[in-house]
Amino acid sequence: MTSTRLSPATLGSLKPGIGVPNYDRGKVTPGIVHLGIGAFHRAHMAVYVDDLLSADPSWGIVGASLRRPDTKDALEPQAGLYSIAVRDAAGTHPRVIGSILSVMDANSEREALLALMADEKIRIISLTVTEKGYCHDPATGELDENHPDIVHDLAHPTDPRSAPGMLVEALARRKAAGIAPFTVMSCDNLPANGETAKRIVTRFAALRDPALGQWVEAVAFPSTMVDRIVPSTTDADRAEVAGLIGAEDAWPIMTEPFTQWVVEDHFPSGRPAFEKAGAQLVEDVEPFELMKLRMLNGSHSTMAYLGYLGGYQYIAEVMEDPAYVTLIHGLMSEEAMPTLDMPGTDLWAYRDELLERFRNPALKHRTWQIAMDGSQKLPQRLLGTIRDRLKAGQPITRLALGVAAWMRYVTGVDEGGSEIDVRDPHALKMHAIAADAGDNPVALYEGLASLSEVFGTDLAGHTVFRETVVGHLESLFDEGAKATVAKVAG
Repeated sequence: MTSTRLSPATLGSLKPGIGVPNYDRGKVTPGIVHLGIGAFHRAHMAVYVDDLLSADPSWGIVGASLRRPDTKDALEPQAGLYSIAVRDAAGTHPRVIGSILSVMDANSEREALLALMADEKIRIISLTVTEKGYCHDPATGELDENHPDIVHDLAHPTDPRSAPGMLVEALARRKAAGIAPFTVMSCDNLPANGETAKRIVTRFAALRDPALGQWVEAVAFPSTMVDRIVPSTTDADRAEVAGLIGAEDAWPIMTEPFTQWVVEDHFPSGRPAFEKAGAQLVEDVEPFELMKLRMLNGSHSTMAYLGYLGGYQYIAEVMEDPAYVTLIHGLMSEEAMPTLDMPGTDLWAYRDELLERFRNPALKHRTWQIAMDGSQKLPQRLLGTIRDRLKAGQPITRLALGVAAWMRYVTGVDEGGSEIDVRDPHALKMHAIAADAGDNPVALYEGLASLSEVFGTDLAGHTVFRETVVGHLESLFDEGAKATVAKVAG
């Protein structure tokens, strides 16, 4: 491996054919602050912005890590530069991205970050803080006023820990200074993510100060639909990218060729020309969002739990099992697609495109990674579709299997008796439920379905939902994931 580190000084000495920024980074100024600068943002929005900076250099991005400084530590020696490596069957194709000017650690640089967010040159605050970063109840979409970070931020409003608290403090400073508010743009996989963010932020602002809450009501919160598969970067990935570009990159991003971004066009303080970089600007993003959540994300979670339990490490391996392919094809075609009302959109073509993306053998997307934070994801990815089908009196066979697989997975013990590293905000609570239930699927269902923060209050006692999920749970315990998938797939 080369010992040269990726940096502005080494851009000119990279291997021939490597794409590099086509603009003078020295002339780029920040117009966007992004909260939660993880791998997805760097594979998605940062790439769109990078494509636009040669035409308008006033939209550079300053990223902020809200929990850990690892991204800052990796990118700071590289002046924010990193490579994105697109993988397909033909190989790996890297390109250097320069749109992120710097990364701040919200824990050690909180005041400087808040001051930047309050600066009038910042016109957009974007977010990828994951579902749990919104400090909300996933079942209702409302602010969790008992969340420890929210309790702290209401007591110490000028020293916030949470994303809602930081947004409101920055907006309060702008209000006090007579500066127009920034636009808040959520890029997280939440239903109506802009409306959800607005509901949470305005509620927090009103709790802090009713007059501030009223002012925040006028802030723009456009909804978005984002889509690109971004697996975790491994040391092997780092070594491969270093060999391809001729320099070491502490945190390259691995991804697929496909990328999609649908954005509601509501930016009173201005925006980059996202449409020129391939984004789709629309009046209402909800139909596209539901399409993705129910077809892609719902399938992904179902494959993650059933795949992990079946012994598959990667999604592409799951897609080599004909029974799993039949199951997911049926889930999308017969259970998810009928709940979508999208005239003019070819849902069948979208389904086939998804299946092809899932098969990409170069994309090492781990089932365990997708399985993280399931209690936050289930309401949007599977339970909303299930509610619509139950209301219409339609079967939920495949969707309910995804829910049952989640319940089996969060027991924390796999089919061979080995421990599962369950990463979830409610992991301890679910582990206790599983311990009490023992090997009784009915008791496990009753314990987990009683989690109103996941299932609300309507599903646990619904006869069809209960019978279908419990039946699948019994099969998962008695016969295992592969046999259950084969049985349901037919």
